This record gives sequence, structure tokens and C-alpha cells, in this order.
Amino acid sequence: MKLCKAQRVLRGLGLLALLPVVGFGTGCSKSQASELQKPAAADVKPAKAEPLTVGVLIPGSKSDKGWMESGYDGLTRAEAKYPGKVKIEYVENVKFADMDQALTMLASKSGLVIGVGGQTEASVRKVAKHFPNVKFSVVGGNKGSQDQNVAQYDVRQAEIAFVAGAAAAMLSKTGGVSYVGGMEIPAIVNAGKEFGNGARYINPKIKYFEAYTGDFDDVAKSKEATLAAIAQGADVHYHILNLGLRGMEQAAREKSTHIIGSYTDRCGTDPLYVAYSITGVGTQLEYAVDQFASGSWKPEFKPFGLAMGKASSDMKVCGALSAEQLGKLEEIKQDILSGKIKTLDS
Repeated sequence: MKLCKAQRVLRGLGLLALLPVVGFGTGCSKSQASELQKPAAADVKPAKAEPLTVGVLIPGSKSDKGWMESGYDGLTRAEAKYPGKVKIEYVENVKFADMDQALTMLASKSGLVIGVGGQTEASVRKVAKHFPNVKFSVVGGNKGSQDQNVAQYDVRQAEIAFVAGAAAAMLSKTGGVSYVGGMEIPAIVNAGKEFGNGARYINPKIKYFEAYTGDFDDVAKSKEATLAAIAQGADVHYHILNLGLRGMEQAAREKSTHIIGSYTDRCGTDPLYVAYSITGVGTQLEYAVDQFASGSWKPEFKPFGLAMGKASSDMKVCGALSAEQLGKLEEIKQDILSGKIKTLDS
């Protein structure tokens, strides 16, 4: 385009953008001035891609030394893996009655919503029906009907609970072990049963005590249940609890007994704990984000457990067993994988 006099002057001054649509007294025609306001092709920058949005519902505390903290650890790893590409928002300490509302809030501004815990599944399925274009994943989900926008990941806690029971029987000095679960739902009950089975696999005469508090976060009830087991001879305790674990810790410290922790290896941080069963809650949260970020997310039921490697499921003993005993635990894991030892589903 041939420039008018005013355009040539303003271009020389770097002030072309200031020229009005109609330049009175400048010698520019209306069409020339209008053309001037269009940005040069070289100046147009591609719009920056908006980050993928993920919402995470953590029903309990992200610092519970258990399931919820493992999930939160996975959340932070996923954020670090996709800087600028994935934006994650989470809510924690959400009571069962408030889950629908929390999930609705997250779904209204997320492309993927993750419920951390089987207790979120009913609400996830309910809310997912109202957001057909949003993807939902449940860490600790159950196998069942498959919704078109919901994925369920099974941690297979019963598998590693069997190994934890075997370790507890090896570690016990009194010949008694105990288990305290929160809500008495199939996944938690099955883990308790397999913990007992694992203990009896090593010592058929072992005394096994099992209790449920009805609440993963009830400190007083978990302490009461652990003290009752100690009074009957248990000296190694296992759990599926969230903040309720604090009650088990109080009881064990008072009576000089020990705990096998769950979810994350923290050997060496607290002498109260003699072993840890690894259940990769965070690993499954990462899996959901990975699938979403790569565009390969799909509605599915996917079992994790021992078959998915040590980050998914493992047993860590904090130095109290012989090489022979540790070898036996490895043998048990392989027998579970091969099907020689059969455990209940999670």
C-alpha cells in the first residue's frame, strides 16, 4: 500500500498507532487510515495455550501420614512434571455430606476431576452425570458399571495387607497383632481380613484382633481400639486410617508397642514404626494426570497393586528382620503375583 504523507511521518516517529481513522488535514484517505490500524502480520503473536485444569478432592487432611498425604504427594509431583501446562486446584477435609457440592465446584472449572478415596466414588458418579464433557477419576475406585466419563483405579490394598500381616507376625514378640480400619466398607474390611491371613500364614497360632471405628479421622476411637488389642496381647498394629492414626500412635507410645505404617516409606523418621506397606495413592493420581496431559485418558477400571511395580505397592521393613525373613516376604509377594497365594479384591 502506498503511504500518505502523514503515514510516512508517523512511521518515522514510530507513532503509526496514534493516527485516527480519518486523519483530518493529514492528507490520508479514510481507507488508508483504516488500513493503517491493522497490525502487521509480523506483529501478530500466537495466543498462549491455556493450561489444562485439574481439580482434586482430598476428603481428609493432606498431612495425615496416610492415604490423603500420599495422594497430595502425587499431586505435587504431577504439578512439578507439567509446569505451565497443567494447573491443579485441590480442596481437603471435605465431609461426606459436602462432597457433591465440592465436586460440582471443581467440575465447573476443570477438565479433569479426581476423587482421592473410595468414599468419593458415589458422589463422583453422581456429579459426573451433570458434566458429560469433564473427565473424572477415582483413586481407590471399585469395579462395576463403567460410566462414559469416569475412571476407577484400584490400589489393591488387600494384596499388600497380606504381606504386612506376614511382616507383623515376624516382628511380633508377643504373638499378637491388630488391625484398625475406619469405615467398615468392603475395601477396608478385605484389607483387614488379608492382614490377618498374612499373619496366620507365618504363625498359624497368632492372636489377631480386628476393629473398625466407623470414621477414618476419629482419634479417640482408634486409640480405644488399639488399647483394647494391646490389653489382649497385641504388640504390632496395622491400620487403614487417616487422622485417626494419631490415636493408634498415642496408644502404642503409651504401651511401648509398634506400628506398621501405610502408604509411604518413612523408615528412620519415627522408632514407633517398624515397617511400612507402600500403597501408591499418589502414583495413581499421577497416572490420571499423565493420561489427561497426553490426551490418552479413558474411562476404565484399572488395578494397580504389586503388578504395577514398587512405586505402586511394596513392603518396607525398617531393619528389624533377618535376611531370611526378608527373603520370605519377597517370596510371598511373588506368590501373590503368580496366583499361588490368592487375596481378596480391594
